[in-house]
Amino acid sequence: MDRNILHIHIPAFPIAVARVSRPEIRDRPVAVAPVHSERALVLSVSSEARREGIFRGMPLGKALKLCPRLAVLPPDPELTQNAVRVLSGVAARYTPLWEPSRPGHVYLDVTGTDRLWGRAKDTADRVRLDIKDRLSLAGTVGVASNKMVSSIASRVIRSGGVLDVDHGRESTFMAPLNVDVLPGVGPVRRGVLLEELNITLVRQIAALDLSSLKLIFGRHAYVIHQRAFGIDPTPVYPPRAEPVVTGEMTLPRDENDDAKLLGILYGLVEQCSRKLRQRELYPRRAGLHFRYADQEEVIRHILLPRPSVWDFDLYAPLEKLFMKACRRRVRVRFMKVWFRDFAPPPAQLSLFTFAPPDEKKKAHVISALDRIREKYGDGEIQYGRTAGSHHRGSEDTEKSIFICPGDHRDK
Repeated sequence: MDRNILHIHIPAFPIAVARVSRPEIRDRPVAVAPVHSERALVLSVSSEARREGIFRGMPLGKALKLCPRLAVLPPDPELTQNAVRVLSGVAARYTPLWEPSRPGHVYLDVTGTDRLWGRAKDTADRVRLDIKDRLSLAGTVGVASNKMVSSIASRVIRSGGVLDVDHGRESTFMAPLNVDVLPGVGPVRRGVLLEELNITLVRQIAALDLSSLKLIFGRHAYVIHQRAFGIDPTPVYPPRAEPVVTGEMTLPRDENDDAKLLGILYGLVEQCSRKLRQRELYPRRAGLHFRYADQEEVIRHILLPRPSVWDFDLYAPLEKLFMKACRRRVRVRFMKVWFRDFAPPPAQLSLFTFAPPDEKKKAHVISALDRIREKYGDGEIQYGRTAGSHHRGSEDTEKSIFICPGDHRDK
């Protein structure tokens, strides 16, 4: 059976949601950014602001110089999440196979739902109107036989509506588009394609042989070649019902110093491990997600050596994973870690009873830190490797206690 995949696309979702209740910012350049500093980075831009030359990741001060009439909104995660929940509820009405990719972007697999909703294009119209009625948001919907083509179709439409790519015509649809629509072709590779091979269109990639593509894409050449023909076998993954413990951070400034990045990573693992201990969850899998300053993202997963709730067990595998995955010289802007696939608590009553002496000391120190933080707050005591990145130059540095990792004898 041919697949029918819909992709809902609501551009600049945080801005679109804010405009519902704030009509004064409609039809004018809008950006979402922290307003505390001109060095803060723009997180989202409206189409009007994009026409003024403003883009996501631009410093706020520069954006205001380019467009003095720019309306700047502070991030409102709660409002955005509420809208995401409503949007997810709309998607769930039409199929159990729906996948949120990011706020304002949802995939729906409506294969085999013809008797309920009619043809896939008719379903797309229903979904779009449903979103308009419930959220007062205008979006586009792409319809195709796979996720990639449906996503591209939803972005090609300039105004609200539905674009249906017929089965078997995926390569024809892809051929005249610019190469940057292909997943995996970022700004760096796009520049190399232009400078080295004078390639700007998808059909030119499709015409190349794999040996030529390997010079630019390496082991990913085959996948890129398939994508150029509109081939994408990736299934729609429904949202996980299992609990997930996450920690994330947008760095105050882009960073490529491994020591500082590992300190931030340790801080995220430390936050998560504390949540795991509080909820008595023992993860078997972990994940790492970081984003470079040029917006290229890296996502990696790992099977943990053993289920544990202790920092020293959870951090070591993620450190190795990070050092293996972070190979570019580009600065890192965002980091996130998560833990899932939880095992039941161990049968033994206490780690301290059976653990090696070194692990007993570490576990005693971590338990003591938990008690201090519960009483005095999270920022009052922390490891030196994390304190250096978070507290350097802070007025509160003198009031905080720093612990040097690896030496707990006198603590």
